[in-house]
Amino acid sequence: MLATVVLHKNRKKRLEQGHPWIFKNEIESVQGDPQPGDLVQVVNHQGRYLATGYYNPASQITVRAVSYREIEAMDEDFFAERFLGCLKHRERFLDEGNAYRLVYGEADFLPGLIVDRFDDVLVIQLLTLGMDIRRKEIVGALAKVMNPRGIYERSDVPIRELEGLEQTKGPLYGECPRYVTVRENGLLIRVDIEEGQKTGYFFDQRENRASIEPLMTGWGERSGIEVREVEENGQRVRRPVNKSGKVVTFPYWDGATVLECFSHTGSFTLHACKYGAKKVTCLDISQHAIDSARENVELNGFGDRVEFVVDDAFQYLRSQVKGLEERQIRSAGAGKIDTSQKMTAGGGRTWDVVILDPPAFAKTKSAVKGACRGYKDINLHGMKLVNEGGYLVTASCSYHMRPDLFLETIREAAADAGKILRLIEWRAAGKDHPQILGVDEGHYLKFAIFEVRSKTF
Repeated sequence: MLATVVLHKNRKKRLEQGHPWIFKNEIESVQGDPQPGDLVQVVNHQGRYLATGYYNPASQITVRAVSYREIEAMDEDFFAERFLGCLKHRERFLDEGNAYRLVYGEADFLPGLIVDRFDDVLVIQLLTLGMDIRRKEIVGALAKVMNPRGIYERSDVPIRELEGLEQTKGPLYGECPRYVTVRENGLLIRVDIEEGQKTGYFFDQRENRASIEPLMTGWGERSGIEVREVEENGQRVRRPVNKSGKVVTFPYWDGATVLECFSHTGSFTLHACKYGAKKVTCLDISQHAIDSARENVELNGFGDRVEFVVDDAFQYLRSQVKGLEERQIRSAGAGKIDTSQKMTAGGGRTWDVVILDPPAFAKTKSAVKGACRGYKDINLHGMKLVNEGGYLVTASCSYHMRPDLFLETIREAAADAGKILRLIEWRAAGKDHPQILGVDEGHYLKFAIFEVRSKTF
């Protein structure tokens, strides 16, 4: 017989609306003697059954619901049934079947559990005590449903400490190679499951990365290149021709110049190249990240169109803007400027498309104010470096940075930069990251594409 958790009469009825978390201050009493990690029944103040969840009195989230019908155990069969449902959802909605988020915690009715699939290797995160003590059952069920070559644990995340757990990682089942190569949108991605960020790769931007395709071509005319008929081997054929009348042989003459900041494994860089970009600058502060990006670029045969920069994105963007402003002052001839003297600022480059996909700046509610400054800074400097009529691609994965606040922060940046932004696309996480209405914590990713214009066009 399971112990019973009785909820306060005056609590907000989030559980009835699909939210699986029950906080300590929502509990009126506990009947029985549940041990940390045990399943408990949850009832309202009138004794009406609401859900079954696992219990941890050491956590502010004291109960996490896993079922809305009475169950006695989270055994291997329980997990196998849930994993099969997760697999069917991904097979229905994802064209490429060997790399995706298989289990997305609360949104897959398994709070505290993340499973990413990298071909025949699975990487799991056990984020809560209730999942941690069922490691054996989870691994057994995954082996039964997915038949993987190996299962590797990446529970090396600070959030476990809120549950009274230590960070840990390592192989749990079968053979777990450090590097696994998978496909995304037709591209090859080499993933480091041991040392890569989180589980090694971020699947949540799959559809968003594909959405940049229309931005990558249509730029040749700006360079004075046009397609017209020329004589070739006694025949009239259509070829791209530059201002001097010479045929352009570079196959990506119509492509965009692109800057990707916070590149991690270079995923946006790869998509930019696939869709026809002329030249991509791939930037990250981490040498490990740039090494990973370089490997992926070479793996897909894009090496001749990508340059790699190891630098702090904030510093890099500011230095480019400073150099650009100095060039503009010189070209305007304002004041007595000795143009024979070397410019004091470096940089001054601009791009057709600037992509900003930073890590979470606001991991807590108290960090939102500082996060707003960070998002405003990178977007302000990023849009200043976009060529007239080009595009700013920008994202935030901070849950506490709500969509309206994110858009307002970008609007303020545009006002300060003297730019007019036209919103072209607004997106969230992909189909392997479903969202339950009422669980706002799952609505974390904001992704936007803006056309950037000056106020002088």
